[in-house]
Amino acid sequence: MKVDPQRRQELLATLPHLRAFAISLSGSVDRADDLVQETLARALTNIERFTPGTCLQAWLFTILRNLFHTEFRRRRREVEDPDGMMANRLAVLPNQSGRVEFEELRSALAKLPHDQREALLLVSAEGFSYEEAARITGAQLGTIKSRVNRARTRLAELMQVDDPEDLGPDRLIRAVLHAPAPGR
Repeated sequence: MKVDPQRRQELLATLPHLRAFAISLSGSVDRADDLVQETLARALTNIERFTPGTCLQAWLFTILRNLFHTEFRRRRREVEDPDGMMANRLAVLPNQSGRVEFEELRSALAKLPHDQREALLLVSAEGFSYEEAARITGAQLGTIKSRVNRARTRLAELMQVDDPEDLGPDRLIRAVLHAPAPGR
């Protein structure tokens, strides 16, 4: 891909700043260099999306930041297993009961008032804190906490669950019925 000389100079001038930002995000010089390289590759591939007259450095920083956060989310779900020990212990449970429980959950969720269902799904299924859920819905913090609590209680009644441990291994069902982690 051909990049005009002035734009090329602008790109090169941002490299030290991009690298410093990448190091501060990742905490690793090697990872930072990979992030900068990937940022430049994406920028060059999508250079036609850059709006002339706007700040190229800000555009590049946005690309780098988005790459870092995408990778962070991906790595959070991954587990290092260099010797394969964890992979050898993995087992797949049958999913029939999970599907039945999921359908029961969907049916029970549909019976909740909209405001309770919304609060419960934001906090439990989507992982937002109570404060974030309050901002998203425009409700007060105490209102969100109350809605989530009432929704959990009603769901347990509708699904005839005395103890969430009675449910199968489905993460979504457990997340919806369990109380949030400390700090939520």
